[in-house]
Amino acid sequence: MKDKEILKDREIALKILHTIDTKDAYSNLTINSELKDKNLSSLDRGFITELVYGTLENSIYIDYIISKFSTTKLNKINKWTINILRLGIYQIMFLDKVPDFAAVNESVNLAKKYSIKTAGFTNAILRNVLRNKENIELPDKKKEFVKYLSIKYSHAEWMVNRFLTYFTKEFTEDLLKANNERPDFYLRINTLKTSIEDCIKSLSEKNIEVKRNEKIAEAITVKGINQLEELEEFKAGLIHVQDFGSMLVSRVLNPQEGEYIVDVCCAPGGKTTHMAQLMNNKGKILARDVYEHKLRLVKNNAKRLGVNIIQTEEFDGMKLDKNLIGKADKVLVDAPCSGLGIIRRKPEIKYRKKADDLTELRKMQLSILNNASEYVKPNGELIYSTCTIDPNENESVIEEFLKGKSNYKLMDIEGFDEFKRKDGTIQLYPNVHNTDGFYIARLKRV
Repeated sequence: MKDKEILKDREIALKILHTIDTKDAYSNLTINSELKDKNLSSLDRGFITELVYGTLENSIYIDYIISKFSTTKLNKINKWTINILRLGIYQIMFLDKVPDFAAVNESVNLAKKYSIKTAGFTNAILRNVLRNKENIELPDKKKEFVKYLSIKYSHAEWMVNRFLTYFTKEFTEDLLKANNERPDFYLRINTLKTSIEDCIKSLSEKNIEVKRNEKIAEAITVKGINQLEELEEFKAGLIHVQDFGSMLVSRVLNPQEGEYIVDVCCAPGGKTTHMAQLMNNKGKILARDVYEHKLRLVKNNAKRLGVNIIQTEEFDGMKLDKNLIGKADKVLVDAPCSGLGIIRRKPEIKYRKKADDLTELRKMQLSILNNASEYVKPNGELIYSTCTIDPNENESVIEEFLKGKSNYKLMDIEGFDEFKRKDGTIQLYPNVHNTDGFYIARLKRV
């Protein structure tokens, strides 16, 4: 890379970090938006993505380092400067491929452009970090275990404490470490428009590395995709971005041709369109969400994928629709949750969530689940899923639900035995299964 190109890449990364920081934006959406329509090589895109995710994943640790060398408190440093410092320190501490002098010099250049008054401050901090990077000490692991984990793996202390109430020390540390690793990039092959073999062949011919999944036939992991939305296979609706855990939900629900299925929290439509695919586009799916703009995503995805059995409808799942009682063969509740299972994809979750948020979420989850259970026909099935690993949002919700519903029983999930627990539910963990953290429970109305 030439110096000018490196600065350009770092500047884009800085703008993305600033947007995420000041607007509470999601990292994946911001990256996609910022990189869209930019004439960048795959190398540049990879470097920008590495800078953004790496900086976010290690934010608490990086801020800990800044606080060691800055007499100005973190909350007094302006947003441009703090993100320039984070970006520079991430490169110094984690990226061996970037020369230290380049990390410092280009950070100072960014400060001169975006915060001229703090350029000298930025230079001083980064050069201090550079001189002392081998001597930065963490809290004592034996004496301050929670604080040590929080800083080393950049997870909020309340989150570390919460995990330690459910898991062993060893499992918790392994989980925190896994949360900072890059997830596999999963695609779902749309068998309504192509065969699995033909799609894999087409992608491979474009020098895209493809690996089939042993558990779900239509699931593949890929490497080497530059701009997904510009890929002909994506435009033609032959593929859809969806993680293994998300695909597993639809597989557990096992929709059949001709069935009437209700998806009460459907956006952005990955599971909805997957169910339609498994039904061979025969039957009917009522897809509901509380936000119209999210339903547009479902419609757009369905159109691209060639699905025409989905009816979208704006509706709040916390309200009961009396007109729908007892009409559905199967109902999916992919409940709003803390997202503690998808930290690898959205590392900002580690810093934005609060313990109090989970209490309110649990109330919402139970409300939606109770209402959705009324829509199921006798002998029909209700699937409850979340993208979290917190038992209070998962098995605890199911236990409380069943206490008040004598006409429901928890069923053993058929197949996928390697993921099942003793109660017949599934809980995926990033550090155990190398997937997003997902919970799935299968309930039957009796």
